[in-house]
Amino acid sequence: MQGRPDARPERWLGAIALIIIASISLANVVTRYVTGGSFSFTEEFSVFLLVVLTFAGASVALRRNRHIRIGLLERALSPGPRKALIVFQALCGAAVLGLITWYGAKLAWQEYQWESLSPGLGLPQWWYIVWLPLLSGAMLWRLFEQTRDRLTGSLTDEP
Repeated sequence: MQGRPDARPERWLGAIALIIIASISLANVVTRYVTGGSFSFTEEFSVFLLVVLTFAGASVALRRNRHIRIGLLERALSPGPRKALIVFQALCGAAVLGLITWYGAKLAWQEYQWESLSPGLGLPQWWYIVWLPLLSGAMLWRLFEQTRDRLTGSLTDEP
């Protein structure tokens, strides 16, 4: 691997989500200032895009080994126990992300089957929910990549 590890699709997705949030929020503020009214869709879309932005950013942070954790114990251990701790951390993270992916997919499928509509705009609810398992699955993949690189020594905790 050359340079810094990357998660380009998630970076693009996060950037696009942030640009759209900023644009519709600015348009809503200007419209409210000029007309006294506001766009009805901005809150629903902004919340959805904020969730997308959060998961995309978390995926990038995972890939770049920038998640918050206490590395004191890790740095104090010799290489053998350190690798065991890295594997343990990865297994715990994989369990959580696997559950989010599984139950998120199950929820999205149920919302699709039930034909549930969003409360604000009446759009199919699964349009919003399907991003949860997709992006948590991306985080799971980035976790595996990060763990592999940490175990081989090509990714360290040092900035």
